[in-house]
Amino acid sequence: MRANVTLQPSSKQNAEQPEINRRKFLKWTIASTSSLLLAPELLNAAFLNERYLFFYNPNTSETVRRVYWTPRDGYVQESISEISWALRDHHNNQVKPFDPGVLDQLYALQLQLGLGNPVNVISGYRSPSTNWMLCESRRGVARNSYHMQAMAMDVRVPGGRNSELCRAARSLGAGGVGYYPRSNFVHIDSGPVRYWS
Repeated sequence: MRANVTLQPSSKQNAEQPEINRRKFLKWTIASTSSLLLAPELLNAAFLNERYLFFYNPNTSETVRRVYWTPRDGYVQESISEISWALRDHHNNQVKPFDPGVLDQLYALQLQLGLGNPVNVISGYRSPSTNWMLCESRRGVARNSYHMQAMAMDVRVPGGRNSELCRAARSLGAGGVGYYPRSNFVHIDSGPVRYWS
């Protein structure tokens, strides 16, 4: 079992680099640029620089800072595997490879909000058994949750900026965004565009 790991950039190339994700990311970034008036240097950073995630998982006490996409190589499979491990189902340590689309959403949010501290990822992948347990014990847990497909995350930012995080996530127009102010987190997923709170 891994704990307290800080993961560094890798240079291995992912054999499968879906062009659709690149186009989707461009669309989200342009949309958020026009709605939030992002500086041109942030738009350039989204396409000319490496993309990395910086997050903390309070369930496992792991901190991850990892480059997962480079302009030359595209998606880096080794990095996505390491990120997927850090976003595993902490109830049973089951892992599923994370959808790069939701990783790109988290990266775009980090860029928009200018976050210097790690985002807290409260929930990543959920195995079907864990999702069923949560459905039975909590209200608002979807039976066919995108968490079970490794296409969703529940996140919060330090300093109580979750309403700002929600607005930024909605501005992407990239997938599902749910705001849970009482539980202090925002759900993002790479499914169809929809919003709830």
